[in-house]
Amino acid sequence: MIKTDEGSKQYGSKDIAGAAIKIALTMDRHDEKTLQADYAKIGIHTAAADYGGEFITSVMKIIERAVVSSKREGVISDSHAEEGAVAGATREALSQIMPKAIGLNVGGKIGIARYKDHVSVAIFFGIGLLHLNEVSIGLGHRVV
Repeated sequence: MIKTDEGSKQYGSKDIAGAAIKIALTMDRHDEKTLQADYAKIGIHTAAADYGGEFITSVMKIIERAVVSSKREGVISDSHAEEGAVAGATREALSQIMPKAIGLNVGGKIGIARYKDHVSVAIFFGIGLLHLNEVSIGLGHRVV
């Protein structure tokens, strides 16, 4: 967190990445909404979306969910640049998870956070079969 001369707080990419991760790690909708309200009070806009399915066939669906939930929650506007920033950050996060997830099922949550021009997307997934899961977090950041 960076303080400006006026005493107001400015948040950087590390702070926004942390917010996205915390949103992705919430246990249920109640915790998610509580955390979103807390972040909104300090000017950080957040969104989340759950996802589950086979990894390879689901990549585009996961990116779509990230963009749609970001627009629905007011994190981004309906502009090409902002949608592209969320899609790009989501793709980056997915590429970090890909080595563990190829050919397996995934399930978990996508967390998106934005403060001014910083946009971060965190993906927390359980990866595997039945109860033999590995867990992974992917993180992407873009500037709008």
